[in-house]
Amino acid sequence: MAGEEEVTLESLRKKMADFARERDWEPFHSPRNLLLALVGEVGELSEIFQWKGEVPKGLPDWGEEEKQHLGEELSDVLLYLVRLSDMCGVDLGKAALRKLELNALKYPVQPCKGSSSGKLKHTHHPTSASKSSTEDPNSGGASEEALKR
Repeated sequence: MAGEEEVTLESLRKKMADFARERDWEPFHSPRNLLLALVGEVGELSEIFQWKGEVPKGLPDWGEEEKQHLGEELSDVLLYLVRLSDMCGVDLGKAALRKLELNALKYPVQPCKGSSSGKLKHTHHPTSASKSSTEDPNSGGASEEALKR
Protein backbone atom coordinates (compact mmCIF):
# COMPACT_ATOMS: atom_id res chain seq x y z
CA MET A 1 0.00 0.00 0.00
CA ALA A 2 1.34 3.46 -0.95
CA GLY A 3 0.76 4.92 2.53
CA GLU A 4 3.09 2.39 4.15
CA GLU A 5 6.17 2.71 1.93
CA GLU A 6 8.74 5.45 2.39
CA VAL A 7 8.30 8.17 -0.20
CA THR A 8 11.46 9.73 -1.60
CA LEU A 9 12.11 11.84 -4.66
CA GLU A 10 13.98 8.85 -6.11
CA SER A 11 11.06 6.47 -5.57
CA LEU A 12 8.71 9.00 -7.19
CA ARG A 13 11.13 9.44 -10.09
CA LYS A 14 11.21 5.69 -10.70
CA LYS A 15 7.43 5.33 -10.43
CA MET A 16 6.89 8.20 -12.88
CA ALA A 17 9.40 6.72 -15.34
CA ASP A 18 7.68 3.31 -15.10
CA PHE A 19 4.24 4.92 -15.46
CA ALA A 20 5.27 6.74 -18.65
CA ARG A 21 7.10 3.73 -20.09
CA GLU A 22 4.16 1.35 -19.50
CA ARG A 23 1.86 3.70 -21.45
CA ASP A 24 4.38 4.52 -24.21
CA TRP A 25 4.25 8.19 -23.18
CA GLU A 26 8.02 8.71 -23.19
CA PRO A 27 8.05 10.35 -26.66
CA PHE A 28 5.66 13.00 -25.34
CA HIS A 29 7.64 13.73 -22.17
CA SER A 30 9.95 16.37 -23.56
CA PRO A 31 11.09 19.05 -21.12
CA ARG A 32 8.90 21.62 -22.89
CA ASN A 33 5.77 19.46 -22.77
CA LEU A 34 6.34 18.57 -19.13
CA LEU A 35 6.90 22.21 -18.19
CA LEU A 36 3.67 23.26 -19.89
CA ALA A 37 1.78 20.46 -18.13
CA LEU A 38 3.34 21.57 -14.82
CA VAL A 39 2.22 25.17 -15.40
CA GLY A 40 -1.29 23.91 -16.11
CA GLU A 41 -1.32 21.99 -12.84
CA VAL A 42 -0.06 25.04 -10.93
CA GLY A 43 -3.02 26.88 -12.43
CA GLU A 44 -5.40 24.21 -11.15
CA LEU A 45 -3.78 24.45 -7.73
CA SER A 46 -4.17 28.23 -7.79
CA GLU A 47 -7.88 27.93 -8.57
CA ILE A 48 -8.43 26.20 -5.24
CA PHE A 49 -7.22 29.30 -3.38
CA GLN A 50 -8.44 31.89 -5.89
CA TRP A 51 -11.37 33.43 -3.98
CA LYS A 52 -10.58 32.32 -0.44
CA GLY A 53 -8.39 35.25 0.63
CA GLU A 54 -5.82 34.43 3.30
CA VAL A 55 -6.34 31.04 4.87
CA PRO A 56 -4.95 29.96 8.25
CA LYS A 57 -2.24 27.34 8.56
CA GLY A 58 -3.66 23.84 8.67
CA LEU A 59 -6.80 24.93 6.78
CA PRO A 60 -9.10 24.42 9.81
CA ASP A 61 -12.20 25.71 7.98
CA TRP A 62 -11.78 23.39 5.01
CA GLY A 63 -13.77 20.20 4.61
CA GLU A 64 -12.16 16.82 3.99
CA GLU A 65 -13.23 16.88 0.34
CA GLU A 66 -11.49 20.25 -0.20
CA LYS A 67 -8.33 19.02 1.51
CA GLN A 68 -8.32 15.84 -0.57
CA HIS A 69 -8.70 17.90 -3.76
CA LEU A 70 -5.83 20.13 -2.61
CA GLY A 71 -3.67 17.06 -1.99
CA GLU A 72 -4.41 15.78 -5.49
CA GLU A 73 -3.44 19.06 -7.12
CA LEU A 74 -0.30 19.41 -4.99
CA SER A 75 0.60 15.85 -6.03
CA ASP A 76 0.11 16.65 -9.71
CA VAL A 77 2.53 19.57 -9.37
CA LEU A 78 5.08 17.47 -7.50
CA LEU A 79 4.89 14.56 -9.94
CA TYR A 80 5.32 16.75 -13.01
CA LEU A 81 8.22 18.56 -11.33
CA VAL A 82 9.92 15.25 -10.51
CA ARG A 83 9.39 14.00 -14.07
CA LEU A 84 10.64 17.27 -15.58
CA SER A 85 13.80 17.20 -13.47
CA ASP A 86 14.39 13.58 -14.51
CA MET A 87 14.00 14.40 -18.20
CA CYS A 88 16.41 17.33 -17.77
CA GLY A 89 19.00 15.20 -15.94
CA VAL A 90 18.73 17.26 -12.74
CA ASP A 91 18.95 15.54 -9.36
CA LEU A 92 16.09 17.47 -7.76
CA GLY A 93 16.99 16.54 -4.19
CA LYS A 94 20.59 17.70 -4.55
CA ALA A 95 19.51 20.83 -6.43
CA ALA A 96 17.04 21.71 -3.66
CA LEU A 97 19.66 21.26 -0.94
CA ARG A 98 22.11 23.41 -2.89
CA LYS A 99 19.45 26.10 -3.32
CA LEU A 100 18.81 26.11 0.43
CA GLU A 101 22.54 26.64 1.00
CA LEU A 102 22.59 29.50 -1.50
CA ASN A 103 19.53 31.08 0.13
CA ALA A 104 21.17 30.83 3.57
CA LEU A 105 24.12 32.81 2.22
CA LYS A 106 21.94 35.33 0.42
CA TYR A 107 19.55 35.86 3.35
CA PRO A 108 21.51 35.58 6.62
CA VAL A 109 19.42 34.96 9.76
CA GLN A 110 20.00 38.23 11.63
CA PRO A 111 19.07 40.80 8.99
CA CYS A 112 16.08 38.72 7.85
CA LYS A 113 14.79 37.17 11.08
CA GLY A 114 11.15 38.01 11.81
CA SER A 115 10.81 40.36 8.85
CA SER A 116 8.78 39.57 5.79
CA SER A 117 10.63 42.42 4.11
CA GLY A 118 14.03 40.98 5.06
CA LYS A 119 14.22 39.23 1.73
CA LEU A 120 13.48 42.44 -0.13
CA LYS A 121 16.26 44.27 1.73
CA HIS A 122 18.78 41.70 0.54
CA THR A 123 17.53 41.16 -2.98
CA HIS A 124 19.72 42.74 -5.59
CA HIS A 125 18.12 44.02 -8.74
CA PRO A 126 19.80 42.49 -11.82
CA THR A 127 20.83 45.94 -13.01
CA SER A 128 22.13 47.05 -9.62
CA ALA A 129 25.59 48.57 -9.79
CA SER A 130 26.62 47.34 -6.33
CA LYS A 131 26.81 43.57 -6.21
CA SER A 132 27.93 41.68 -3.16
CA SER A 133 31.30 39.96 -3.50
CA THR A 134 29.54 36.64 -2.87
CA GLU A 135 27.23 37.00 -5.85
CA ASP A 136 27.84 35.85 -9.36
CA PRO A 137 26.70 38.74 -11.60
CA ASN A 138 25.50 36.27 -14.25
CA SER A 139 23.31 34.14 -11.96
CA GLY A 140 21.65 36.64 -9.65
CA GLY A 141 22.76 34.59 -6.64
CA ALA A 142 25.70 33.40 -4.63
CA SER A 143 28.66 32.08 -6.57
CA GLU A 144 30.39 28.72 -6.26
CA GLU A 145 33.22 30.49 -4.42
CA ALA A 146 30.79 31.85 -1.84
CA LEU A 147 29.57 28.35 -1.06
CA LYS A 148 33.12 27.23 -0.35
CA ARG A 149 33.71 30.00 2.21
